[in-house]
Amino acid sequence: MELAYYSDYAVRLVNSEDPARGKDSLTSVEAVRELFGVSKEAGRRATEADVTRFRSVRGRLRAVFEAADGGDETLAVNLLNSLLLEFPVSPQISGHDFRDDDGRPLWHMHLADHPSNATAGYAAIAAMGLAFHLTEYGVDRLGLCEAAPCRNAYLDTSTNRSRRYCSDRCATRANVAAYRARKRLEADRSGKTGRTADSAQRTAASGER
Repeated sequence: MELAYYSDYAVRLVNSEDPARGKDSLTSVEAVRELFGVSKEAGRRATEADVTRFRSVRGRLRAVFEAADGGDETLAVNLLNSLLLEFPVSPQISGHDFRDDDGRPLWHMHLADHPSNATAGYAAIAAMGLAFHLTEYGVDRLGLCEAAPCRNAYLDTSTNRSRRYCSDRCATRANVAAYRARKRLEADRSGKTGRTADSAQRTAASGER
């Protein structure tokens, strides 16, 4: 498994909440387990206590994205380092589940966690994955969606560092909103121009009399 994959753990957890709309999907053990995706065995460790613990880690991960999005890369790194210290992992070479055409293992790096609970395991993987992404691509590759009121987290992997939205849906919605705003502005300007022209004509006519 590529290390970049682990950064998605952080995005999935952060986006389980929509603060602007007051929505939170992280309300049950089942919701916690779903965050683990294909790592179902790790998800089975989750208990009711992990719901609260996951929410706490989620707030700390969102703070990393907020700092990065605000241009404070030192704060983003410090916040992420505190998570790495609290939730350590052990990088290991693994060949499980992946074989080449000759049946030989496809060796790859794997982050082995040694958690005391499901939250510790998930937080360790999410923090390490985000750390690899940050150091490989830069702090400015961690962003929050600009399509108000959405503030979902995303990882910018575009070649020109141009990503601004968490999804195509939000990008389309923002573009439509910007188009309508421009049309309203043009209509207002046109209306003002028309009123100014009418006023000038009335003034000229009054002067002629």
